[in-house]
Amino acid sequence: MKVFDIFAEINKVPRPSKHEEKMCEWLIAFAEKHNLEHEFLPVEPGAKTGNIIIRKPATPGYENHPGVVLQGHIDMVCEKNNDTVHDFMTDPIQTYIEDGWMHAKGTTLGADDGIGVAMALAVLTSPEAKHPALECLFTVDEETGLTGANCMPAGHLKGTRLINLDNEDDGQICMGCAGGVGTLAKFRYTPEPAPKDYFAAEIKVGGLMGGHSGEDIHKGRGNANKILVRLLYTLMNHTDLRLAAIDGGNLRNAIAREASATVLVPMSFKENLRVLFNLHVAAIENEIRDVEKDFCMTLNSLTSLESLTTLGSITPSLIRALYACPHGVFAMSRDIPGLVQTSTNLASVKMREDAQGKYIEVNTSQRSSFESEKHSLKEMVGCVFALGGAEVENTEGYPGWQPNPSSELLKTTVEAWKQNEGKDPLVVAIHAGLECGLFLEKYPGLDMVSFGPWMTGVHSPAEKLNIESTHRTYRWLLKTLEML
Repeated sequence: MKVFDIFAEINKVPRPSKHEEKMCEWLIAFAEKHNLEHEFLPVEPGAKTGNIIIRKPATPGYENHPGVVLQGHIDMVCEKNNDTVHDFMTDPIQTYIEDGWMHAKGTTLGADDGIGVAMALAVLTSPEAKHPALECLFTVDEETGLTGANCMPAGHLKGTRLINLDNEDDGQICMGCAGGVGTLAKFRYTPEPAPKDYFAAEIKVGGLMGGHSGEDIHKGRGNANKILVRLLYTLMNHTDLRLAAIDGGNLRNAIAREASATVLVPMSFKENLRVLFNLHVAAIENEIRDVEKDFCMTLNSLTSLESLTTLGSITPSLIRALYACPHGVFAMSRDIPGLVQTSTNLASVKMREDAQGKYIEVNTSQRSSFESEKHSLKEMVGCVFALGGAEVENTEGYPGWQPNPSSELLKTTVEAWKQNEGKDPLVVAIHAGLECGLFLEKYPGLDMVSFGPWMTGVHSPAEKLNIESTHRTYRWLLKTLEML
């Protein structure tokens, strides 16, 4: 299938968010190879990354029909298992097929949204496809800031109907999505020498599923940051806990799968540390055993304190703030059964340093179908960190996409699925963020839908793509374009 051939080529090209230069070059070369008109729109003057539009005229008989935009993003979430050696800036994604699914070897697969990009490119090069004038819009940095969609200038798209190819459920049409914003906290500290008569140990949390902070936030999966901090809080209430290091999670839009901390406790508390650790692990296993089959937690002693420094006086405030920080579903929709309305994700905790000194950076994200509730939750999370003495700032965020059940494009897409598959598709709004809301700001008249093939484990090394669903979805795209 041409879609998978193109996807294989895409996965040879490094494309982390904010580092899509090589993918931009590859797309331009693709357009030139196939004699297709193309346009490069840098995210800022002189930038090597930017949105790319590739255009193809209407096929005979479709010249007078309104144009269609096929849209996907070219960056990917770069997550790998701790025991996987892989450089996302240089190494190709290694894939394999098992039981009808495509997987990557120890890393994210990049089907989000590489397979959507591959479908659009397959249509552009298909001699059999029937369609109105096509514009394929490929955006950058969707995963960490929606920069490409945000920077998309008005006046460049001529099509009045847009199909976003960044959905993850088989036979599902999305007609709306949540908006989002990020809240960042910085806990500044002055390192202090480790006390000499203390016992040091490294605590690790792992084996969690993680996943997309929009699509998977309601599934009861463990957050490694919350699990770790819960133990740290318990230890702090029982002894003079010193914290030498802390690290957890990676990306703002991914649920934290792994976390670790280096702790110091008085030597006399050594045995109690092990007891409290075992009690904590047993409690967590009991709470999440139905969801997290591979959860594990380890405690390993360190033989030397010579190279260790501690976070000093901020330790209690940091632990309390992280413990108090909400995570998970905040509200469910009263209008659409089963839809998460508002949520927040405690995404990552990292040790950083800048010109002002050392600090702990905490990254969170908030999502909601209501702008007012999104901003209220953002302020709530910010207040938790401010009470802990942190510097707090917010990302610019992005708007939601309000559903339009009367959409003509939606009606055509539904009918195309019914003709292909003999049954109705599922029409939904989703809690994940899509770029569609930002496009509406620049192009208010756009009629939009979103669909894509079945994927699971997105934003984690467990990401996988269903082969047969990809075939169905591509046939669906071709049928929709033919009917338009």
